[in-house]
Amino acid sequence: MNTAPATTTQPAWIDILRSAITEPGILSTAYSAFHNYSLGNQLAAMFQCAQRGIEPGPIATFPSWQDKGRMVKKGSKALCLCMPLTMKRKDEASGDEHTFTRFAWKNRWFVMSQTEGEDYAPETVIPSWDRKLALKTLDITEGKFRMLNGNAQGYAKEREIAINPLAVLPHKTTFHEMAHVVLGHTKEIQMNDGDTTPINEMEMEAEGAAFLLTTLLDLPGKAESRGYIQNWAKGSQFTEKMAQRVFSAANKILKAGQPEAQPV
Repeated sequence: MNTAPATTTQPAWIDILRSAITEPGILSTAYSAFHNYSLGNQLAAMFQCAQRGIEPGPIATFPSWQDKGRMVKKGSKALCLCMPLTMKRKDEASGDEHTFTRFAWKNRWFVMSQTEGEDYAPETVIPSWDRKLALKTLDITEGKFRMLNGNAQGYAKEREIAINPLAVLPHKTTFHEMAHVVLGHTKEIQMNDGDTTPINEMEMEAEGAAFLLTTLLDLPGKAESRGYIQNWAKGSQFTEKMAQRVFSAANKILKAGQPEAQPV
């Protein structure tokens, strides 16, 4: 039995996002290999495989591979993924106990190329996304576009979005505006997005989520989105916290249109 401790250093979200933006094809490859996991963890696994020269493929914990009739090869080091942990906190004033979730990196997963044993043929999954279902699941309504500015592609306010019927890239704009809502930006101000969109952290986060989604679902707009992000980054760099928020928002929007999925 392989009991060697894993010493893998946890990856940084900003490095993972930078790889997704600058390396064409990495996102679709990560989804194909690790589709049972969250979008962030898919890319985290792919990022580590590339660093170590490991062939991407199905991923599971040591006990899970045993259940599949395969054993982890001696000396293999586990990959590090971000896991939700349920915690409890007691309110000192009231004495009430509250449950909350925090995330931590854990070294528990191995790629199939790190194992040996019985043949294992995973199901091939093609990503799909239902727009109406996603809006309903996220409690976002779509209103009529009422702006007179012809350059505006769409806007978001509170929990409502509106897309210009003449938008050049309606899918990308939809993802962008939904991201504003999911990220909580619209609690502060109404977001209007067009050719003169201000360069700020909110726009970078929303466009980052739009890039991940258009790329993953192979929809028009990924090249334009990548260019916008790279241009914005010249004056305002993504931070680790922003990158984490981008992955979280993109994953929520993606899974809202795929309610049967329960990713790690």
